[in-house]
Amino acid sequence: MARPDKAAAVAELTDKFRSSNAAVLTEYRGLTVAQLKTLRRSLGENAQYAVVKNTLTKIAANEAGITLDDQLFAGPTAVAFVTGDPVESAKGLRDFAKDNPNLIIKGGVLDGKALSADEIKKLADLESREVLLSKLAGAMKGKQSQAASVFQALPSKLVRTVDALRAKQAEQGGAE
Repeated sequence: MARPDKAAAVAELTDKFRSSNAAVLTEYRGLTVAQLKTLRRSLGENAQYAVVKNTLTKIAANEAGITLDDQLFAGPTAVAFVTGDPVESAKGLRDFAKDNPNLIIKGGVLDGKALSADEIKKLADLESREVLLSKLAGAMKGKQSQAASVFQALPSKLVRTVDALRAKQAEQGGAE
């Protein structure tokens, strides 16, 4: 029978896995408390960084329906649970790891799919959701302007063609 405190910890971690858009597992060995505090701030409001026990985290991930490689649970592990934009948090982790080589990104999960450390770094290279949406909106607005120009040109072209036909008929009618 599991101890009540461990069962509660597993339940809490399971809930965090289920309610998060993404989770990134890291090794934090060698980081000071001050550095961990800085890391937590750099992740933004939509991410929670927690030092976890490997066995309990693995059980919680399985209970949440997430299958993770056993190698992710080697050494001291901390998890960034992301409830907002995963790109923003991945960038925060990547940038912090550049300045602090003791932080090692092991892998993670995005919408229930396991990700390798390289895939998380690729995710960090993406632009944020807001930037991508604004680019899409700009492209759509441009296409709407082009469509409006085409639709506006059609009637005027038709009028010019009809006028040219009338002039031609009048010319031919006047020549007879």
